[in-house]
Amino acid sequence: MIFLKQTLLLIASFFFIFDVQAQIIPGALQLDEYIPLLTRGKVKVGVVCNHSSLVGKTHLVDTLVSIGIDVKRIFVPEHGFRGDADAGQKVENQKDEKTGIEIHSLYGDKFKPTATSFLDLDYIIFDIQDVGVRFYTYISTLQYVMEVAAQTNKFLIILDRPNPNGHYIDGPILESSFTSFVGMQQIPIVYGMTIGEYANFLKNEKLLENKVQPKMKIIKCLNYDHKMKVSLDVPPSPNLKSDLAIALYPTLCLFEGTNVSVGRGTDRPFEMIGSPFMDAQKYTFQFTPVSKTGASNPMYKNRLCYGKDFADYTPKNGIDLELLVETYKKWTNTNPPFFTLKNNFFDKLVGTDKLRKMITSGRPVDDIKKSWAYDLATFNKIRKRHLLYDDFEDLYNR
Repeated sequence: MIFLKQTLLLIASFFFIFDVQAQIIPGALQLDEYIPLLTRGKVKVGVVCNHSSLVGKTHLVDTLVSIGIDVKRIFVPEHGFRGDADAGQKVENQKDEKTGIEIHSLYGDKFKPTATSFLDLDYIIFDIQDVGVRFYTYISTLQYVMEVAAQTNKFLIILDRPNPNGHYIDGPILESSFTSFVGMQQIPIVYGMTIGEYANFLKNEKLLENKVQPKMKIIKCLNYDHKMKVSLDVPPSPNLKSDLAIALYPTLCLFEGTNVSVGRGTDRPFEMIGSPFMDAQKYTFQFTPVSKTGASNPMYKNRLCYGKDFADYTPKNGIDLELLVETYKKWTNTNPPFFTLKNNFFDKLVGTDKLRKMITSGRPVDDIKKSWAYDLATFNKIRKRHLLYDDFEDLYNR
């Protein structure tokens, strides 16, 4: 019966691929590339996933269970299994109501899976939609999973997905003194690799703890390359609900280190900025954040904010420093609060304190960008060694 179900699913997958050959087919749909590994004897499987881990319209875990794969444990990062947890909210261990499979949180008291949680497993599958930005924490989760898989001698299968911000690279390289969960490697803010390529980068550059080398197989996407601007069918997290928000995320997330709201608690987060302290004469756009799923206690909850709407904005293939600098110049630090947060979260997101210092000292945008150009070019040479897909044609693709 298991063999029959598997065969039928593989056939269905073949016809799906054939029918949409012009569309990007993520690794999860390449069933014939990884299902045979999971049906060799009594194999126990752990799955690192979230709501974006779909095979067509069916969750990967449900797909595996339906064809008889023994999914022993589910591991979930920031935003939880169903993708409805707030950014930064602790995710609890629990059981999946549908399958009864135990869920281990990788975003709470511990960001890294324990060796014990991997010991009784044979394969670990990693399948999460990423957005290609350093401080989007799924790549930090990936690093920890790779380290523990190597430590426990478990085979890691990475189901690759396209990167919606994979058509350029930009931003300063993280300095080691600013290492944190929102930036674990010395890469730019926008690094131009898919999850699979980033795994190659971590392993081949020996950047994992103790330079461990996990056993792994990457299931590539079909019909994808880095020249593409990708539209996602499923929001990768609760507050990235549109292609526009995903494109603006590398720029607007930097405002999370300031006293400016990015629209969490509205219907269009990361498509606007604003604050009660921004001058209503300079900014006529208004919004009021309220408690919503994925943003239960947003900045400036129930307070009127003045700011800027990006509904008609055409995203750049790069971080929009002009927007950051312009907003700072219009901010009045003579009235509380100051523009950047006192906890230096802005510097942590950027990966250096140099950008903040250059903005506050009035350095021109072009000079700021030139300050990281050499390091960016150096990184790009390293990045190219680990790509699985055709690359964009020049450094910035602008």
